[in-house]
Amino acid sequence: MKISFTQEKLKAFLDEKAELYNQANFIQTDPIQIPKRFTRKEDIEISSFLISTLAWGNRTAIIKSGERLLEIMNFKPYEYVMGYEEQRHMFVHRTFNSDDLNAFFVSLKRIYKQHGGLEASFQANPEIPGVRGRIASFRQAFTTEPFPDRTQKHIANPLKGSSAKRINMFLRWMVRKDESGVDFGIWNSIPMSELHLPLDVHTGNVARKLGILTRTQNDWRSVAEIQEQLIRFDPEDPCKYDFALFGLGAFENF
Repeated sequence: MKISFTQEKLKAFLDEKAELYNQANFIQTDPIQIPKRFTRKEDIEISSFLISTLAWGNRTAIIKSGERLLEIMNFKPYEYVMGYEEQRHMFVHRTFNSDDLNAFFVSLKRIYKQHGGLEASFQANPEIPGVRGRIASFRQAFTTEPFPDRTQKHIANPLKGSSAKRINMFLRWMVRKDESGVDFGIWNSIPMSELHLPLDVHTGNVARKLGILTRTQNDWRSVAEIQEQLIRFDPEDPCKYDFALFGLGAFENF
């Protein structure tokens, strides 16, 4: 059932909910707690990228898989990746398995050696504006052959309609300057205004009830539709409303 708000009241409502959930205690139940254990930029971004890639399904299971990843990397993500030699670890998270993990480690090593790191690999695309183009640039760099075909599905492609939920969440963590201390804000090459909502079941359902989203699919067109509204509410930090929409859905059953 759609709930009717004036634009002014909707903004005030979402601002209030964003402030409520964008707090340090949010970290306690969120996968972002995995990279929060590090202070080195490269350790933060590598662990963030890996755990965000696994971020679908039960959050407790996601965090447990994140713990296993840290063990595999000897709790030194950057050092481990830079010295990585192909091998098979015992690892499974839903459809992400040991072969996928090996491919990710190989590509991460190449990204740091050849592209200057994860941040540099999200370079602006002159043909595709905004974060959609940046994700496309990253995907092209990350999946360069011999990246296995079966692992392609774990790197979203917004050019083929994917909502790119997990990559958008990773970018929120890396880019968004957050006074509450949830997001890291350690990347300066991407403006916060470009960040798009990590669209999932919770945020999508709440957005539809609030009239922010009319489409029924959770795809890139829906992400773009929500972005048009959120950027009106806060042109500098539209992604802060991820906390409001997710909190309403996950914690309040809105």
